[in-house]
Amino acid sequence: MQQPIAGVTPSELDEVTCKVVWPTIGATRAGRLVGQLAAVRVGWGELFTLGKLLAVATIPISLAVFCWQLLPYVCRRYTLTNRRIIIGKGLVAVDQRWIGFDEFDSVDVQVLPGQEWLHAGELIFRRGGSEVFRLSGVSRPEILRHLCMTARTALVSVREVAQRQAG
Repeated sequence: MQQPIAGVTPSELDEVTCKVVWPTIGATRAGRLVGQLAAVRVGWGELFTLGKLLAVATIPISLAVFCWQLLPYVCRRYTLTNRRIIIGKGLVAVDQRWIGFDEFDSVDVQVLPGQEWLHAGELIFRRGGSEVFRLSGVSRPEILRHLCMTARTALVSVREVAQRQAG
């Protein structure tokens, strides 16, 4: 007797969006430069630092980078579905690149210089130790990393159960 598994769609063809994440300005070289300048701790105590002054001074650069990332043919977003992770480009989000949950076995977080102050990082998807996919400038990358690994574990587990039931 077979019973349905909670949260699993009846068909492999049904792809459902779970989360959409937009990259921060930390995905760009100029954005990381702003983060490096703002992270300078030289000054008097925690309140008055050169980094905080530079953060205010670089607001026009930050706004320019942010607006650049929203242009129709430039904007990107990262979509997590129940089957894969997609990099979409453009206002309509045309799938540019993607990776299935069964195509990687671990996800690492790498924080590039300048991304720490922006609370951003790179998600590096690995299979057998080598990099197979990368998401740049993800805000709070540990959260998305945990979500990707949880979704991957769920999908792989469901496929194993389905194969055992079929065989």
